[in-house]
Amino acid sequence: MTGNVEGFDLLVVGGGKAGKTLAMDAARNGKSVAMVERDMIGGSCINVACIPTKALVSSARTLRSSRRAGDLGVHVDSPQVTPESLLKHKTGVVEGMVAINHKQFLDSGMDLVLGRARFVAPGTVEVELNGGGTRNLTGAQTVINTGTRPSIPPIPGLAEAGYLTSNSLLDLKRIPQRMVIIGGGAVGLEFAQMFATFGTEVTLVEAGSRLLPREDEDIAQSVAELLTRDGTRIVTGTSVAAVRREQGGVHLTLSNGISITADDVLVATGRAPVTSELNLPAAGVDVDDRGYVVTDEHLATSAPGIWAAGDVAGSPQFTHVSLDDYRILKENLAGGARSTKDRLIPYTIFLTPELARVGLTEEQARAAGHAVRIAKLPVAAIPRARTMRETDGVWKAVIDGATDRILGVSLLGPEAGESLTTVQTAMLADMPFTALRDMIITHPTMTEGLNLLFAAVKG
Repeated sequence: MTGNVEGFDLLVVGGGKAGKTLAMDAARNGKSVAMVERDMIGGSCINVACIPTKALVSSARTLRSSRRAGDLGVHVDSPQVTPESLLKHKTGVVEGMVAINHKQFLDSGMDLVLGRARFVAPGTVEVELNGGGTRNLTGAQTVINTGTRPSIPPIPGLAEAGYLTSNSLLDLKRIPQRMVIIGGGAVGLEFAQMFATFGTEVTLVEAGSRLLPREDEDIAQSVAELLTRDGTRIVTGTSVAAVRREQGGVHLTLSNGISITADDVLVATGRAPVTSELNLPAAGVDVDDRGYVVTDEHLATSAPGIWAAGDVAGSPQFTHVSLDDYRILKENLAGGARSTKDRLIPYTIFLTPELARVGLTEEQARAAGHAVRIAKLPVAAIPRARTMRETDGVWKAVIDGATDRILGVSLLGPEAGESLTTVQTAMLADMPFTALRDMIITHPTMTEGLNLLFAAVKG
């Protein structure tokens, strides 16, 4: 390290949701703050994850709706999409949010440093600036929020044949005729349904025995049936053994002997932490065997004065969890002891219809020893779903038979993510399921289905 070292009250390495929110908050409250960001102003959510993918999900939903507009008495001639129109829509959404974030950063008074940081001592980094040169920065408190990147499995021939990730697919300038998606998690499923809607022949390969192993089997099966009906071929219980590029496309050999040829291969097998280039040993920061920063329940690392948040700290990989990590850090940097324990974390998989869940599944609740009561409701029983002619899906609730408290819900249906928050609020307030059963809810809405769901509790 050469040159002067610039000192700050707070140094943030990586501008993800937790880091950027903490940096702006501290700067607005008079702290001297530097935030180092390599290349994605606003973080991965805005640039290559939540926002651009949901922009394209919206495109696919609009296309689906226009194709079935006749069911609702509306006649639309030959709805279609082009790669150019999709890219323009996605890019416009992303650029707009990046611009908003950039302005917020500058207005907050923080020092936004664009470049690559590596630790040279505890709390001190050397930054190779994107525009050339270096800066040396140190923080009285330091937060690591560098996130994750797509993880690529060591499949023979994959690198040579070429592949897409959830990042690179977003800038694809064509709609493939045939695509194989490796990985049956949320990312793989969202892209599978999206591209099937755009007209791609999609095959999804999942090494596990079924899709969505974190969900109850009946819910996962319902999702698989919907995807299959919409045109996705699903192959489970097998992995990709080898890949090679031929004149006719990319040829994949599966471990069960099946061969598939496609134009493109999307790898959606999870994510890996962005830590290898940070030189964390110089900072005294421990990582686990997968490379994630090790933290305690307060998000403190093994090095005094250094904290970590978001995906890189092994937190559940959702932007809303990273935002809660910010809340924890804000309090703890001021001397508090806020914890990550016992957080009630909701999530939504943005399929059509959506799958939203909070709390325990039936399988998890039984394994934990609860005396379980179950309620299930077909979405077709909800009046609002019928007015939209969107009756696919099922809602499921898991109740503690001893206390009448809601242990969890899985909602597969239109606008499920919006209805989920009502249940989460009831769970946080420790309300019995009967409160939602008997609550007056606007008619006709999807959330009104909660009255019906909890009226169906058995046992």
